[in-house]
Amino acid sequence: MTTPDRTTATTQVPMDPLRKTALVAGVLYLITFVSIPTLGLYSAIRTDPNFITGPGPDTAVMVGAMLEIIVALAGIGTAVVLYPVVKRQNQGVALGFVGARVLEAATIFAGVVALLSIVTLRQDGAGAGALVTGQALVAQREWTTLLGQSFMPAVNALLLGSLLYQSRLVPRILPIIGFIGAPLLVASDIGILFGAWEPVSTVPGLAVIPIALWEFSLGIWLTVKGFKPSPITASIGTTSTSRPR
Repeated sequence: MTTPDRTTATTQVPMDPLRKTALVAGVLYLITFVSIPTLGLYSAIRTDPNFITGPGPDTAVMVGAMLEIIVALAGIGTAVVLYPVVKRQNQGVALGFVGARVLEAATIFAGVVALLSIVTLRQDGAGAGALVTGQALVAQREWTTLLGQSFMPAVNALLLGSLLYQSRLVPRILPIIGFIGAPLLVASDIGILFGAWEPVSTVPGLAVIPIALWEFSLGIWLTVKGFKPSPITASIGTTSTSRPR
């Protein structure tokens, strides 16, 4: 008697919901670093007070604007993705983190609009009469950058860092780096506000390193490792495993 061949069907095990959440959040955090080249892309528009009457370049500014839009949306995404998990630790603080991320994104968009307005005026041949307007738009961009991409990350580090530190969803050393970096960044921003140093100088460059390290290391950890076992995620795991098939 011949026995028919049996085909063993391989079923793909679905990714754990918590692991998926951590992965998406980690990737979004890493995406927020794509705006690093804007420092060079915007150099002409920042340093040349007569940019609006000159030949450009426009392409560099447009590319930088696109990168910043990506960063703004990715920043909101990190808060939205993490919210269902971290709200189990403290819903009020978690909502504050979402609000802070949205406010950060809004200031980034405001800065992008200012830069694109300068490009539009230059392309339309506004001429020397628009020099003051162009310089005002550059100043607006500088201040929105200070508030949105320097001060708000410090606020975010304190809000999200406290949630992750208390819940132990990641190694505590990561939020500690954020706690160290937040006051340093705020102090740097205050120095810029009162003219102690320029926005692009040694002191702000050094002050931003701990916050950048906090966000980058958090993105790497969430992408590669995911959340650590925590009491606030136990019910999520129970719910997902006890769901009827």
